[in-house]
Amino acid sequence: MTYEKILYEITDDVAVIKLNDPTTLNAMTTRMGEELLDALWRGEREARAIMLGSVGRGFCSGANLAEGGIDLNDKGRDMGGRLDGIFNPVVYQMRASKAPVVTAVRGAAAGVGCGIALAGDMIVAGTSGAFLMAFRNVGLASDGGASYFLTRAIGRVRAMEMMLLGKKLPAESALEWGLINRVVTDEEVDGAAFELAKQLSQGPSSLGIIKQVAWSVLDASFETALSNERVAQRDAGRTEDFNEGVAAFREKRPAVFKGK
Repeated sequence: MTYEKILYEITDDVAVIKLNDPTTLNAMTTRMGEELLDALWRGEREARAIMLGSVGRGFCSGANLAEGGIDLNDKGRDMGGRLDGIFNPVVYQMRASKAPVVTAVRGAAAGVGCGIALAGDMIVAGTSGAFLMAFRNVGLASDGGASYFLTRAIGRVRAMEMMLLGKKLPAESALEWGLINRVVTDEEVDGAAFELAKQLSQGPSSLGIIKQVAWSVLDASFETALSNERVAQRDAGRTEDFNEGVAAFREKRPAVFKGK
């Protein structure tokens, strides 16, 4: 696929993906969503970690409501149609990817952009970063997985406040609430996110297993969590990286993982 609305490159085993429509603050269109989904698939195949950021002063201003026209006279219109084909597969792939995903949020992550930002396994924000559930401001409901990510990260009460009032949550408050991992200056956000992704790219292949266990436990009973951990440990113990890890431990040297 030829990319028009995103940038994609591989650096040091990290797939660096950036939303690239700064004139709209990276408003999400069908085209951008298709390109992003393709890039996430590529990143999982071609790299050992993924960094998802943006060009310009905003991470993503939400879905572009000007795209394709909206017939306000059509009482049977389905504003959820694009979710099935594009936006839901994007956040699902971020969660399902074997490559750890780090999101870099500069400026607003609004609407579906908030969901995409929060779908990262680790989240770095600049001081201008803000998370906005803007749906109520245009009479829509939450999407992009944001209601799921918010309630599980910060609890129902705080999530309800964000969704029902539609006010921005600044990066510093998001860090305090446990919604994100790091806050740095805007100038540092891409570099900090990349360095974190690079660190993950040098880890063992079991990092992909670890993230799957961590995500799955959000919906699991204690018994299922134990069962998932047992299967994950079996799979991790069969990797070449486990062999290297044990050898390095015995030889008292740093392990050199190959992601296999």
